[in-house]
Amino acid sequence: MDNIILYLLTIIQEQYNTICCLLNLICRYFPLRQWAFDDSHSPKYQKFTTDRLPLIKPFIKQDWQFLLEYYLWKYGKPVTPVQRRNGKSIPEDVFCPLCGAPHHYLYDNNGGNGQYQCKICGQTFVTGDVVPSPLRFACPYCGHSLVPKKDRKFFRIHKCVNPRCSFYLHNLSKVDKNLLEEDYDKNKYKLHYLYREFTVDFFRMDLDSLPKNSSSLKFSKHNAHIMSLCLTMHVNLQLSLRKTAQALYDLYGIRISHQQVANYARTAAIVIKPFVDHYEYPKSSIFTADETYIKVRGIKGYLWFIMDAASRSILGYQVSDNRSVGPCILAMRMAFRGMKRLPEKFRFIADGYSAYPLAAQQFARELGDSFKFDITQVIGLTNDDAVSKEFRPYKQMIERLNRTFKSTYRVSCGYDNYNGANYNVALWVAYYNFLRPHKHNHYRVLNPVDMLEGADNMPGKWQLLILLGQQTILHLQEQQEAGSICS
Repeated sequence: MDNIILYLLTIIQEQYNTICCLLNLICRYFPLRQWAFDDSHSPKYQKFTTDRLPLIKPFIKQDWQFLLEYYLWKYGKPVTPVQRRNGKSIPEDVFCPLCGAPHHYLYDNNGGNGQYQCKICGQTFVTGDVVPSPLRFACPYCGHSLVPKKDRKFFRIHKCVNPRCSFYLHNLSKVDKNLLEEDYDKNKYKLHYLYREFTVDFFRMDLDSLPKNSSSLKFSKHNAHIMSLCLTMHVNLQLSLRKTAQALYDLYGIRISHQQVANYARTAAIVIKPFVDHYEYPKSSIFTADETYIKVRGIKGYLWFIMDAASRSILGYQVSDNRSVGPCILAMRMAFRGMKRLPEKFRFIADGYSAYPLAAQQFARELGDSFKFDITQVIGLTNDDAVSKEFRPYKQMIERLNRTFKSTYRVSCGYDNYNGANYNVALWVAYYNFLRPHKHNHYRVLNPVDMLEGADNMPGKWQLLILLGQQTILHLQEQQEAGSICS
């Protein structure tokens, strides 16, 4: 009897070890799917979701004379010109944009209102301002062509209007029929497949654009040491421009206006920003992102941050006057700078805002599978799902970064313009990444630079940081000249 009990206990212990190994395997190699809240299945929340990419069909140019010969060979009879019985004619300067057929082979498709159909290739087109697109978007669920519906500031909305589309029928089945009694009740919900075609190419925008109206580094009244003192008090000690000028007079007897302090800060930002943006930061497989609010002349603006979860360095940042997907793409481009492909098991952690999935979708479309990734969304303030519970610590990292920035931002009570916001954020990111000691890093800087380590005080480090920025600018100019010569 004792042997049987011992044998059963041994089997139970082996099964327990097997279960532990399987759980470890699942947690390590199989990503957890986001648990959906009960209310997230409601059609009211469908408008906050991002639909997948459409089928993209290229516009391939054809030769109408070759098609005529092909039809003659295949069917044994030629394609004759259109016989017009109503006395109307097609203008001679109208031709098919797909195959180039002349007006003799074109039908007047809508009674003289400008729409035509080619008899040879079957292409329907409109003359005038509306020209055929080099790409045709099709619904990934039913294959029907998408119809452009609305033009927004940065994108054009395409919609699948097929009433038999499986995506539309599935969303329609989730809506209570009592809510669809009136004619326009369907417009309250997002039922059809939608795709946003961006009219602005955010992947060709210059990330190194800098504020204007900067002063020169040739000092007529003051010197580089006074400039570095201004940066130390304004950025490190979080003093406003006027308090910085007052502190310099009270401590050192230096008379300087607050406008001169602002000019020094703007010039330093222009010089230092290329070094901060092009520095080769160590990058892990987990990025975390968030956006926060700033005030520009009393009007709400936005600041986007992307942080590496391992090194805690700020990899991407962007100041914008809107909360659209454009600034999000620009911040992601800064974070991915220098990367040829994403690391394995890459995770991008953000909140539930829809701009992040849209930006990730555009990266997959523009850069291919090497930059194809999903957004791990930590939703809300409580851990109501498994994904939020697991990745909440990463989201709290970026929230603490926002609070750290806000502690310096509240001193100025907002910015006067977006140029001032840009140079202030650029200086603060330089201070955060290279000069500020961090408690979690044992009160050391995040990214040690040998040249900066040799400085004895903070004003000296600011001067060396300006020198590194000048060297980076010269290096970038040499690369541009070499590229122009090769081209």
